[in-house]
Amino acid sequence: RIGFFQLFRFATCRETLMMVGGSVCAFLHGSAQPLMLLVFGMLTDTFIEYDIELQELLDPRKECINNTIQWKNQLNRENGLFMLLDIEYEMTNFAYYYVAIGCAVFLLGYLQISLWVTSAARQIQIIRKTYFRKVMRMEIGWFDCNSTGELNTRMSDDINKINDAIADQVSIFIQRFTTFVCGFAMGFVKGWKLTLVIIAASPLIGVGAALMALFVAKLTGQELQAYAKAGAVADEVLTSIRTVAAFGGELKEVERYDKNLISAQRWGIRKGLIMGFFTGYMWFIIFLCYALAFWYGSSLVVDTQEYSPGTLLQVFFGVLIAALNLGQASPCLEAFAAGRGAATIIFETIDREPDIDCLSEACYKLDKVKGDIEFHNVTFHYPSRPEVILDKLSVAVNSGETTAFVGPSGAGKSTAVQLIQRFYDPKEGMVTLDGHDIRGLNIQWLRSLMGIVEQEPVLFATTIAENIRYGRPGVTLDDIIHATKEANAYNFIMDLPQKFDTLVGEGGGQMSGGQKQRIAIARALVRNPRILLLDMATSALDNESEAVVQEALDKVISNGRTTISIAHRLSTIKNADVIVGYEHGRAVERGKHDELLERKGVYFTLVTLQSQGDKASLISGYSESDTHLGEARQTFCWYGSHQTELLATYPFQVIYRLHVCICYACIHSPYTAFVEEEEVEEHVEPAPVTRILKYNAPEWPYMLFGTIGAAVNGGVNPVYSLLFSQILATFSIPDPEAQRREINGICMFFVLVGVTSFITQMLQGYAFSKSGELLTRRLRRMGFHAMLGQEVGWFDDHRNSPGALTTRLATDASQVQGATGSQIGMIVNSLTNIGVAVIISFYFSWKLSLVILCFLPFLALSGGFQAKMLTGFAKQDKQAMEDAGRISGEALNNIRTIAGLGKEQSFVEMYEAHLEAPYQAAKQKANVYGACYGFAQCVVFMANSASYRFGGYLVRQEGLHFSLVFRVISAIVTSGTALGRASSYTPDYAKAKISAARFFQLLDRVPKISVYSNEGDKWPDFKGNLEFIDCKFTYPTRPDIQVLNGLNVSVKPGQTLAFVGSSGCGKSTSVQLLERFYDPDQGKVIIDGHDSTQVNVSYLRSKIGIVSQEPILFDCSIGDNIKYGDNLREVSMNDIISASKKAQLHDFVMTLPEKYDTNVGSQGSQLSRGQKQRIAIARAIIRDPKILLLDEATSALDTESEKTVQEALDKAREGRTCIVIAHRLSTIQNSDIIAVMSRGFVIEQGPHDQLMALKGAYYKLVTTGAPIS
Repeated sequence: RIGFFQLFRFATCRETLMMVGGSVCAFLHGSAQPLMLLVFGMLTDTFIEYDIELQELLDPRKECINNTIQWKNQLNRENGLFMLLDIEYEMTNFAYYYVAIGCAVFLLGYLQISLWVTSAARQIQIIRKTYFRKVMRMEIGWFDCNSTGELNTRMSDDINKINDAIADQVSIFIQRFTTFVCGFAMGFVKGWKLTLVIIAASPLIGVGAALMALFVAKLTGQELQAYAKAGAVADEVLTSIRTVAAFGGELKEVERYDKNLISAQRWGIRKGLIMGFFTGYMWFIIFLCYALAFWYGSSLVVDTQEYSPGTLLQVFFGVLIAALNLGQASPCLEAFAAGRGAATIIFETIDREPDIDCLSEACYKLDKVKGDIEFHNVTFHYPSRPEVILDKLSVAVNSGETTAFVGPSGAGKSTAVQLIQRFYDPKEGMVTLDGHDIRGLNIQWLRSLMGIVEQEPVLFATTIAENIRYGRPGVTLDDIIHATKEANAYNFIMDLPQKFDTLVGEGGGQMSGGQKQRIAIARALVRNPRILLLDMATSALDNESEAVVQEALDKVISNGRTTISIAHRLSTIKNADVIVGYEHGRAVERGKHDELLERKGVYFTLVTLQSQGDKASLISGYSESDTHLGEARQTFCWYGSHQTELLATYPFQVIYRLHVCICYACIHSPYTAFVEEEEVEEHVEPAPVTRILKYNAPEWPYMLFGTIGAAVNGGVNPVYSLLFSQILATFSIPDPEAQRREINGICMFFVLVGVTSFITQMLQGYAFSKSGELLTRRLRRMGFHAMLGQEVGWFDDHRNSPGALTTRLATDASQVQGATGSQIGMIVNSLTNIGVAVIISFYFSWKLSLVILCFLPFLALSGGFQAKMLTGFAKQDKQAMEDAGRISGEALNNIRTIAGLGKEQSFVEMYEAHLEAPYQAAKQKANVYGACYGFAQCVVFMANSASYRFGGYLVRQEGLHFSLVFRVISAIVTSGTALGRASSYTPDYAKAKISAARFFQLLDRVPKISVYSNEGDKWPDFKGNLEFIDCKFTYPTRPDIQVLNGLNVSVKPGQTLAFVGSSGCGKSTSVQLLERFYDPDQGKVIIDGHDSTQVNVSYLRSKIGIVSQEPILFDCSIGDNIKYGDNLREVSMNDIISASKKAQLHDFVMTLPEKYDTNVGSQGSQLSRGQKQRIAIARAIIRDPKILLLDEATSALDTESEKTVQEALDKAREGRTCIVIAHRLSTIQNSDIIAVMSRGFVIEQGPHDQLMALKGAYYKLVTTGAPIS
């Protein structure tokens, strides 16, 4: 860990001076409050003396002659002279003291903050620059081990944490700590007895606070854990919403969710009760301390006369202020700890020396470069993965030749290219350029010789011209045009409205693949490289763009450069001068195309596989079981490190088919095709509080009691000011007996107030936590209920993904508490506090009250201002840092491209330029923030000076009793702080209203297909006669893709209809229309003569059983999963057993130790695929459906389980209308009708034999396995 003072290691002399100056100011500022107490003590004594003198005058035997009190017959008592105090003159002096301290505080406050904040801003600026520069110098291997996302957060969050630890927090800590020390020192110097008595009681408060923190942490943990269970239920249900909808389990799930919410609610209520208890306890102890201090203190004043009343106050308040400031200093320590933690990682990176330093000027540059590259016995593995990638690789690349690297994926082709660029250094052996070890060459110079075109080219978010300029600095427009012409890019660029100034978007997102690739080629060419590296430059493109890009590459290659090309397409490789075949990290063969074909090695395999694409398609024909698929994929996929390479390898259709079976799931979830757009935050109008309270209505008794408790609590603080001033009044009573009685009475009253406070705090805590938790649970339940009631199409929108919805349930519901519950308590508390205080003060002296009230706006303002400053600046900083963050983000995400182009330095400069704005903002902030802080601190002193001076005037001129001056002033000051507290709740309140609005939006949304409504047709004898008439459909999230395009097909009851066709032709979609997950855009689905849109949803779904390719099981027992098939009745064990016998499942379950109570794990993970599939079949059978939908039910199984499952399915089909979607012939042959689909409509239909006789699409499919186009 890093020591606190090491955080300042980047401070120059100037910053150090600023920090020392700031610390001195903070130290002086800290001693101001205890200094004020000295004045306050003297002031109190003056008032009391004056009052005693006034009482002397009430004695008929005394008189006042020119400001002196004398006995009437003055003969015998010469010594009885008193000077009568001029109270106004004295008060004026005190007022001057106050003003002087106030001005000093303003100045010191301003200086301490602005000096520290400015010095921190400068240091943070240096840290940011140093860190980013260091990160950009790191070798690529370092980035393999550190994720860019993590680096980005470090650049923003961690450095901000350091900033918090070395800025204003330090000065505030010094100030508060000084106050703490001075306060106690004053207590001990002025009156050590009383100080010790007060300190003796304070551990009780500390223990209370510690216990409270402990309990709250524990209970919060429990509450979160309980809610996590409910969250898991919600997540599971929302992830498998289609299964829930198909089996009509919505209400069952809501119940299950609600069950889990109960325990979370219980813990929440306990937490509220405990917090109320401990807050009450703390107040109780505090009031007891007051009573003790005043009782013992007054006995010291009255009985032994050790203290004057002023001393009593100085000691009491000295200790009080010291304790308060110690409490306020502790949050600063948290900031320091966080800063030190963050700095550990940041400084570690700054101190790390990169293995390959790309910005170093060292090493030599060759005068002439031929371009011969050779690997000598190179062994290498990536730093992030220990397995060896290159194993004693030796290969030579001659200058001016085109060398092609071929071989399976993971053979080390791309790795070899990265070693040439010196992204990594080999572990053994060496790479040479013209006979020189490249480790001895200057990196920037070495990389400037190379142009690289990658498989996935990276463009930066600027214009096309700028992107090409990255290739070589200082390039003219003519060069750029020349390069784009060579790269076949010139024409498409000139067709764009802004030509070369067109922005390519983040990561080149506005350009197509082919366009991006050609811009990247132009960028490589503009460097006029000696060595051209093409890493699969065309594999990610479609055929058309490929031809264009390939043509561009052929132009380029023929220019006598050394070219290394990695590719899989034969067309790309054939013409190479040398072809090198790789296997297992070694170069196993080299030669020309024809030579290598004769050797029948790696290259031969590759070529034959490609040319036999058609035969290959036979393998993938119709026996795509796991095993076969596996073999086929092994044969095909042993080269090609990306799916795209797979595409590159053999005819498009074959892949398409293979792809189909593998990615079947894509059809299932319309998310996949849906490209996430930028998040558009919809603007939500805050919800009216009345509506939020309406949901809380059933808890009105709790709310009422809580409010009463809060109101009583609010009244406690002003009562304290009454008692306090009453004590001062007793000190001027001449009769000691009366004085004692009075004091004892007041102390008892203090105890009473403490007890009241304890009871009402507990009441408030419990009542509001109860009502708040009940509201949260109610909202969560309603929200979940509303979510499950939405139509399935709603879940396709990425904003309603399961993750987003679960978060919304978790956070929004609990944030709504901010507008009700304990928040109401706080607000009521503050309001009564202010109300009672104002009433008290106006009742006793309205003139003085008005004078003080003039200062209240300033007090409130300064409090609010400080809070605002802190949050406001944080936002501004974020804004300013975002631009810099964008640059750093782009740089880190594309570090390989930047390294290849040698552009690290320019990114560092750009980043540093962007840091200027936040730095200037921080310097301004320092002054504004300092001034506000100083002002906030000095207002109190000014208010005191004015009010005591005016109080003196009233006492003298209007005979106001002096204790009332104290009473009014302290009452209003406490209410001022309450006002400040009340204003700090507004942000929570606003958040609550917005969360509530989002929630109500969900509750108010009317689903297009409503599950909960009872409307719609139901009829007694459901037969299962189905007819699709001219159905057209597009998914709501993908309106541009027409999935069904006039589908016409019908099934009679008891018949089996099989859909066949290539992926994406609408087979599964038609099933989803039948389930009414969606309704057709045009056309109709007719069920027993009723239009599907008119049928009651839950009735319709209860008649349909579905078994899909990847059955979704819930995290409960096998029995419960089967029961899920029928949620309308209580399913008996016998039913379960008979269903599972039909599904060939029973025997297997009986072999398990817990039989039907075996838990299947999350998503059925404890079971094999065949077992899961059979449970799904049993689940479909148990509802005894009239229509059975089998969506690829056996395709994911191996042959053995397939047989079993197929038998089960054949049994299940008896006597039901059945729709089968499958790719396997065996599954389809016995169907009554086979419908061959393509592009969303049926191209031919009929039984197997009839279709075979037609010799159309079906015949082709059966005989060759060719896809249906």
